[in-house]
Amino acid sequence: MKGKEERKELLKWLIKRVLLVIPVTCILLWIYAVCQTSSIKDQTKIGVTYMTMNNEFYKSIHSEISRIADERGALVYVRDPELDEKRQSQQIDDFCAQKVNVIVINPVKGDSQPILRALKKARKQGIKIIAVDTQLKHFKPDASIVSDNYQAGVLIAKELMKRSSNARILLLEHKGTVSADTRIQGFKDTIKGHGSYQIISELETKGQTEIAMPAVRKFLQSGGNVDTLVALNDRSAIGALAAIKEQGITHPIAIYGIDGSPDMKALLHSTDDVVGTVAQSPLKMGDRVMEVIQDMADGKSYQKEITIPVQMMTKENIDQFDVNGWQ
Repeated sequence: MKGKEERKELLKWLIKRVLLVIPVTCILLWIYAVCQTSSIKDQTKIGVTYMTMNNEFYKSIHSEISRIADERGALVYVRDPELDEKRQSQQIDDFCAQKVNVIVINPVKGDSQPILRALKKARKQGIKIIAVDTQLKHFKPDASIVSDNYQAGVLIAKELMKRSSNARILLLEHKGTVSADTRIQGFKDTIKGHGSYQIISELETKGQTEIAMPAVRKFLQSGGNVDTLVALNDRSAIGALAAIKEQGITHPIAIYGIDGSPDMKALLHSTDDVVGTVAQSPLKMGDRVMEVIQDMADGKSYQKEITIPVQMMTKENIDQFDVNGWQ
């Protein structure tokens, strides 16, 4: 009988323990669920759309944004509109549907009405807007982070004037993109009033190697005669170089680009094919984007207009730079 009573007491004790553990476990599970929900709710969601990902410059910006976002537990959606403004406007609408906190945009066209309409809709939804690498027209983002694009054009003009007392110039452009237009304007303003520097022609290339090459080829085949080529970026400069070599042009054509890309730096370091490039810093640009986003998330004040300095790279100073990657 004694053994039976002991077993009954033990069973009662076990039941009490179980009944005690169950609510404690439930409370712990509830706390965990609340924490998880809070973590998901508080996670910063970032929508990023570049004018094209067919450019190592934008890939480099994004690699830095993505790296820092991963470290901070932020979620990043990236989209490529492939230079299509309507597609980019749809991507912005998609970001709105995904309820992102911030949209980082490198606009296909600074004055595109579809893009501006989509951004205004995003703003009404409370989404912060950051313009990167190029500005928007008729729309003030919450922050803009760009290179000193006007100065890039000025530096090329000054380098050209230092090296030559006259020039017949071919310009490669990407019209409608504020950064590209500003670079070209900086160049034009600097040579203005110096009649010995003549702009012979201006070609649309959209900053793409595969567009610049046939455009320059056609120009040369039609009898175009220049001794200087100024490109809005390195990709179009490299496309132009390919066309010049393909056409067997024997007289020297001084080629200038803007970006400071690894390919252009390699050409400067190892060949006489190009004269110079103005270096931008996509890594610094991506870093500054994430600094601003962090300040936004923390409710802190942040710098609304950030201009990153540029510098001239030539054969004379290329050894001072890392030629294997971006700066």
